[in-house]
Amino acid sequence: MVNFDIFLFSLFSFLGVISAFFVVSLRNAVHSVLFLVLTFFNFACLLLLLGAEFFSFLLIIVYVGAIAVLFLFVIMMLNIKLEISLSNLHIILPLILITTFFFFNIFNSVFNSSDLLRFCIYNLEWISWFNEKNVETNTFVIGKVLYSYFSFLFISASFVLLVAMIGAIVLTMHYKLSSKAQVVEIQLIRSARDSVKFIKLRK
Repeated sequence: MVNFDIFLFSLFSFLGVISAFFVVSLRNAVHSVLFLVLTFFNFACLLLLLGAEFFSFLLIIVYVGAIAVLFLFVIMMLNIKLEISLSNLHIILPLILITTFFFFNIFNSVFNSSDLLRFCIYNLEWISWFNEKNVETNTFVIGKVLYSYFSFLFISASFVLLVAMIGAIVLTMHYKLSSKAQVVEIQLIRSARDSVKFIKLRK
């Protein structure tokens, strides 16, 4: 069981690093956002394996469900096309080599200090989730504290976000002088005699 947990942790870590590499290396912005969603999902699974289920679901709901989807819609709507010339490759190449060397040293130190095949002989603490089912979860504890001790700050933050949302809507509304709109006050003061005209047509 411990080996399986370590295997899942290493798998999601590897997939997260690979997807993050594709985020910064792909030339298509839409593909980069899709790999960004995959990166968020991998690190949410890592948080779930570490026992922080609240932050795991928060990462999926907020970042994947809102921010990454917003990025995707904006990029698709703007239709951004970037062309990278090969003449600038010699400027980016040293940064790529330094970053690759840095990550290689991190992975090398991790795999040298651990043995995934014989991890059970190390004195690790194994948690039985069947015995932990009656214990209060992180989500329950955070909700109880947030809605009791910090309820005023939570409601104040929601009003601040509401004002920011209304301000963004007002700032993005543009009124054109050439556009025709109905004036309700003028329509209410009009009389039926001035509104309807009888015209005699020649026979």
